[in-house]
Amino acid sequence: MDTRAGAGPAGAGRNLLFLREEELRLAQDLLFFGYRDFTAGPDAILAELGMGRAHHRVLHFLGRRPGLTVGELLGILAITKQSLSRVLTPLMQQGYVAQSPGRADRRQRLLALTPEGEALERRLFERQRETVTRAYREAGPVAVEGFRHVMRGLMGPDARKALERLSGTDRPSVRATPPADARAAARPAARPVVPGKTP
Repeated sequence: MDTRAGAGPAGAGRNLLFLREEELRLAQDLLFFGYRDFTAGPDAILAELGMGRAHHRVLHFLGRRPGLTVGELLGILAITKQSLSRVLTPLMQQGYVAQSPGRADRRQRLLALTPEGEALERRLFERQRETVTRAYREAGPVAVEGFRHVMRGLMGPDARKALERLSGTDRPSVRATPPADARAAARPAARPVVPGKTP
């Protein structure tokens, strides 16, 4: 039998050392610096266009789920209608996002990226993909799975539900198809979002 400290079940005490205050502060440091460098590349691209991270978040989630309603996007971002309008309106005016009425409920506003928006979102994704791919390869599959568990553990119930909807794990075949009229909307035809009409 291996009697070394930390071997087998007897090592449970050692395995809890990551719950010490200094280790938890290190976790905060890791999150801060990781996020800083993870966003650095896209930040530079967005700055050239007069945009910021709020615009990136909208582009990302519409890229993940074309056809989101304004209300659904508000729920994902957890921001006010006024804050969303300040971000979404310029994206629409510049031709990156288009909106169209819902099929079943014409009061709904379905949002989708235009071809220009898809190209920009792809450019931002490719920049961050390089960072994540390098980190995943260095860490290996076991660490990647652990990372996913930790990140889910940091989320509250609403965020977990939103993640499930985006990833399609809450129900089969959840991938949305962008409305044809929204995707085909021409740049001059893009209208600013009217938050008051959000269902």
